[in-house]
Amino acid sequence: MSARLDEKLDLIYRDVLHRNPGEEEFHQAVQEVLETLGPVMSKYPEFVDRKVIQRICEPERQIIFRVPWQDDNGEFHINRAFRVEFNSALGPYKGGMRFHPSVYLGIIKFLGFEQIFKNALSNMPIGGGKGGSDFDPKGKSDDEVMRFCQSLMTELYRHLGENTDVPAGDIGVGKREIGYLFGQYKRITNRYESGVLTGKGLDWGGILARNEATGYGLVYFVDEMLKAKKDSLDGKTVVVSGSGNVAIYAIEKATQLGAKVIACSDSSGVIVDEEGIDLDLLKQLKEVERRRLSAYTDTRTHAKYSENGDIWSVACDVALPCATQNELNGKDAKKLVENGVVVVAEGANMPTTPEAARIFAEAGIAFGPGKAANAGGVATSALEMQQNASRDCWTFEHTESRLHQIMVDIHKSAFETADEFGSPGNYVVGANIAGFLKVARAMDAMGLV
Repeated sequence: MSARLDEKLDLIYRDVLHRNPGEEEFHQAVQEVLETLGPVMSKYPEFVDRKVIQRICEPERQIIFRVPWQDDNGEFHINRAFRVEFNSALGPYKGGMRFHPSVYLGIIKFLGFEQIFKNALSNMPIGGGKGGSDFDPKGKSDDEVMRFCQSLMTELYRHLGENTDVPAGDIGVGKREIGYLFGQYKRITNRYESGVLTGKGLDWGGILARNEATGYGLVYFVDEMLKAKKDSLDGKTVVVSGSGNVAIYAIEKATQLGAKVIACSDSSGVIVDEEGIDLDLLKQLKEVERRRLSAYTDTRTHAKYSENGDIWSVACDVALPCATQNELNGKDAKKLVENGVVVVAEGANMPTTPEAARIFAEAGIAFGPGKAANAGGVATSALEMQQNASRDCWTFEHTESRLHQIMVDIHKSAFETADEFGSPGNYVVGANIAGFLKVARAMDAMGLV
């Protein structure tokens, strides 16, 4: 038995392991939630009797299919694609599509499981789902990506709909890929259902502030965490792992709120700029020129670049892991604690290992889990669905204002729920229980579904 699970929850977890062999990321995500649900089972024994947890841990539908496509040289390729429609108790399935060689069923299920609670916390009427393929768009021509996306949508379209399942972008899936996917959906169905995909271009149904949403939302959440400690971001030093969309806009919003971001990273190394990361230069390198961070020092000669460097060894007040799952381990957590970190919040999905999360909890560090801290992205996707449904076009300011309030409300829910269930200040407990209760009550109200 896990030392952190009571007997009934341990039996549920063992059943998950038995039914889903080899899916380590999914196992980790489930255990992280189950470890916090003991007080809920005591207070609401009906959820035990009606096996609500077991039902939440089992996807409503798992779709696996092949995607044949042809490259520019005429060679045939076969990829595998997935869509896990995990839970629709609160609304249509909602979650991104990821194109990356690492994608397999376990990754998609872990992401989909997290999405259930993240979407519930957003207080938007959306369920949880996730999808993707082991296709790698890196190095592919536009025509090759188009042919792949068209082949994928030729199968996937039958499972989608603005009231059924609404995918979005994720790693490897941006406006280009969403455009090709939507074009094929429209071609096959003969319907212009702009609400069936989110992350669209601004000229054809996209929403202003979507690019910024996850990073901005993360920093809004951190700001609320600091306010709860009678503090603020003003004057704080911040370290952000990654240099993709989430990291760039987290850096932007943190800087706007008075913080100094002194380090970020990419897959090759770490840049440390004690004067503060030059955001315009970073955007030029990463969004326009698509170059490595090592080029940063060509312009900012005082900055230091470390190939394969350790970003978590850089002393800071606030640490924001925004790269990938399990990037911040126990050893990294100890360094951050020793160096005086005050707040850690996840911009990526499950970037902190269980050991690292425990170290932060034991040290009294405020730790914001991804299902709460990075919910701004999916919340803004749900706002895009609202904008599409009303045939409207919102301003950046309107969307950002809605996003800000959503993140304030998510923090309030997680903070107050943690206190209610005997773990004041523990955002992992608060976020898990608040999200779980919303989904569980809806499932219970609908009967045995």
